[in-house]
Amino acid sequence: MATVDYFQRKLDDKRRLTIPTELRSEFASGVVITRGFQKYLHLYPKTVWDDDVEPLLKGNILDEHTADLNVQFRMGKSDGEIDDKQGRITLEQHLLDYAGIDKEIVAVRVGKYWRLMDS
Repeated sequence: MATVDYFQRKLDDKRRLTIPTELRSEFASGVVITRGFQKYLHLYPKTVWDDDVEPLLKGNILDEHTADLNVQFRMGKSDGEIDDKQGRITLEQHLLDYAGIDKEIVAVRVGKYWRLMDS
């Protein structure tokens, strides 16, 4: 089976994004959605957030770079579960506004997480 590294979807009227069937097991632990480094969003499997991102955010509390990363990734952070029946996640409106996403989303794999952008 080929690896899925890119997908494009339309949000429904309730701001829900349908995750492709091939990727749903990747998000079985849940999802974390944050602002990205620029005007896009990051979509993390919960295990990646817990194991890889969270430890780095706990760095030296007096380090300004660590503090800036905490502000960037925690401001508006949302987490939740994938709807088992339809494989959907709900995106918060303020995150969509930040990324300039209206209705159509492009998702690209960036290592262990996904970048969500306006199409």
